[in-house]
This record gives sequence, structure tokens and C-alpha cells, in this order.
Amino acid sequence: MTRDPQRLPDYLGHILEAIERIRSYVEDVDEIGFLSSKMIQDAVIRNLEVIGEASRNIERVHPEFAAAHPELPLTLANDMRNTLAHGYFKVDLEIVWKTIQADLPDLHAQITAVSATLPRNPDDEGMEPRASRSPT
Repeated sequence: MTRDPQRLPDYLGHILEAIERIRSYVEDVDEIGFLSSKMIQDAVIRNLEVIGEASRNIERVHPEFAAAHPELPLTLANDMRNTLAHGYFKVDLEIVWKTIQADLPDLHAQITAVSATLPRNPDDEGMEPRASRSPT
């Protein structure tokens, strides 16, 4: 089975969706609540991994876009994903909380802004987002 190459708007959309999910998981939770809820931690960490994986794919599949947008912390997001994915039970949850509070709002604003600049013509290098599909 082959994977269809993702279009840039798809990857950017994955990042935005993951940030929005994280926001919904922590909207009524303070740091103590986050640190005491393994379920919320797991949900947040999973979506941080999605952000990192999408960031890695942008750098790999769309290097010209990544180079044109050095303000996007794509490498940092991928590095965090690797730490979370391979750190197992050694994840520093206070850093995760600080990331949620300090970094994700800025990242959401940055991704939203650059997404708005992408071509909207489907013939423009396959940049138009595709309909969402369920993973198989």
C-alpha cells in the first residue's frame, strides 16, 4: 500500500487541529489538574506528537516552504515529538505544561497566518487541502 503525499495545507491543518484539541483538553484545567490527570497528559502528549510529526513532514516534503518560514519552530516541534515519543515515562510534564501555555498560542497564530497566504487555486502545485479522511 502506498501513501499519498500530503499537501502542505494538510500538514498545516493537522498542526492546527492538534493545537485545538490540546486547548479543549486543558481549557478548564490548571497546572495542578494537568499534572494530576494521566488521561489529559496522554491526550496532550499524543497531539504534541502529531504537531511534531506534521512539522517533520513539512521540512521533509516541503523544504522550500520550511526555508521560507524560519519563524515557524518546525525543527523544535519535531525535536519535542522525538523526546515525547521516545522518553516514555521520563517526560517532564512541567515543560509540557509550559509549552501548552507559552508556545502553542503563538504557533497557532503563526500557522493560521501562513495558511492564509497559500494559493487557493487547486492547480497551484497541489496546495489545496483535501477532504479529511479517516486513517486506515
